[in-house]
Amino acid sequence: MLNDYEKFLEELDIILNELFNNHKQYIKCKKGCSLCCTGGEFPYSQLEFTYLTKGFLSLPNDKKQIIQKNIKKLMKEKSEFTGERFEHTCPFLIDNECSVYKYRGIICRTFGLCYYDDIKKYVRLPGCVHNGLNYSEYYDKENQNLTIDDIPKQNLRIDVLLNSANAKKYNLQSGEIRPMLDWLK
Repeated sequence: MLNDYEKFLEELDIILNELFNNHKQYIKCKKGCSLCCTGGEFPYSQLEFTYLTKGFLSLPNDKKQIIQKNIKKLMKEKSEFTGERFEHTCPFLIDNECSVYKYRGIICRTFGLCYYDDIKKYVRLPGCVHNGLNYSEYYDKENQNLTIDDIPKQNLRIDVLLNSANAKKYNLQSGEIRPMLDWLK
């Protein structure tokens, strides 16, 4: 199953690279920027989490120990959290770099792009638009919309991508989608 998932990801990455390339004038992502990794729930399907685990197991022991320490700290913080959504820094982020980059989830692969969500019927923006980064020069804060015409029509929601024709081609069984920390219990 993971081999088929890797083939699916190779095809998805081609699509995403094209979208990023088509929007390069709006994108400010660069090495060392990890803002998208510092405040989310990071939804993962069971299949994605299994693949992420494969990446974790391939790491050197010192990185595994840092990640395990990060997870333990986050689990404690989550157990004490009383709000609705526990947003946190990704435990796989080490020195502002993803330690499992090749194995990262779909949410991580699509971070930074805007797209039209045809299910919810609105344009989804990357959170960094509010920090003066991606698309910020084309974002009308007062009306809360983008002032560009070339918004990708490809819906990049995890559930949509994992049920796409491309996923069906590989007969992917993605399983339930949950926040990353729920898989780590």
